[in-house]
Formats: sequence, C-alpha cells, structure tokens
Amino acid sequence: MTLFTNREDAGRALGTALGRLRADAPVLLALPRGGVPVARAAADVLGAELDIVLV
Repeated sequence: MTLFTNREDAGRALGTALGRLRADAPVLLALPRGGVPVARAAADVLGAELDIVLV
C-alpha cells in the first residue's frame, strides 16, 4: 500500500494516474471532509474542472 505525505500529494499521484485515461474534458467531483484537497491537486495536474458534491 502506498502512503502519501498529505492529501495534496495523494491528489497529484491520482491526477498522474488519471492522466493516462486521456479524457478530452475531464471534470473531477470532490466530496467534502477530506476529498476536496485531493481532487483539487488532481484537477491541477490534469488541467481539469473541479466541482464539489454535497451529500
């Protein structure tokens, strides 16, 4: 299991992994309470839009 130093580090790794999918216009959806920093970092890597889903 990979351990990350923080949520942003995990998000950058996620963005790199998702970048291999080659989506034309990716949109990341983030869940509050920890998911937003991860999704923001991933969206930055992908150059993607980010939206937050409240549940």
